[in-house]
Amino acid sequence: MNDFFHNLDASRSLLIAGAYLLGSIPFGLLIGKAHGIDIRDQGSGNIGATNLGRALGKRWAFAAFLLDFSKGIAPVLIVGKLLGAESSGQDTIPILAGTASILGHNFPVFLRFKGGKGVATTFGVIAAVALPAALAAGLAWIILYLSTRTVSIASLTAGITLPLGTCFLDPPPPFSPRLVFSIAVACLIFIRHRKNISRILRGEELTFKKKTGDGPAAEKNSGEKDGQP
Repeated sequence: MNDFFHNLDASRSLLIAGAYLLGSIPFGLLIGKAHGIDIRDQGSGNIGATNLGRALGKRWAFAAFLLDFSKGIAPVLIVGKLLGAESSGQDTIPILAGTASILGHNFPVFLRFKGGKGVATTFGVIAAVALPAALAAGLAWIILYLSTRTVSIASLTAGITLPLGTCFLDPPPPFSPRLVFSIAVACLIFIRHRKNISRILRGEELTFKKKTGDGPAAEKNSGEKDGQP
């Protein structure tokens, strides 16, 4: 523990703070604003890629996902490079930077700490520190989304897959930063989806109907606004 605080000097603390500020940039909201809408007033009221897709179509949803994903992968790789550490998932400071970015997305200082659920940003961090687990979680997301047309169910399944993939596909040492991180972010995904879980149990969660073209996606079930993607 003493070694940890010794390593967390001023320069490293600034890097972690910078990662938090990067994570706080609400790309989905900004894309919506650029198109003359506030997506907090659309659909579920969420500011993430899913609700952006409902308002503007899948092209812009994909753009928001990539931007949010980059908020996760960039801090880990950049901090690892600056510190001269390989991003193997065993380096504490790069993982802390990635964690700070996820917290920035979920609790952005620019939006009074009311942000998203952090799934895309978490995928970015995991891709940098445990790529096999990220690929497994991505595959789980795709399979569950295509079978249920429900983003929240796909995201929750991917959340479960992250620590399992970390343990079995690229086993780290016990209590390694990579393993602790994967378990922690899985728990955070479930906490941030607690309202979705309640709606799933009531059969009221928003789902996407299959639709051709690039227009706003149709929905089934009205759901309720929770203000968070």
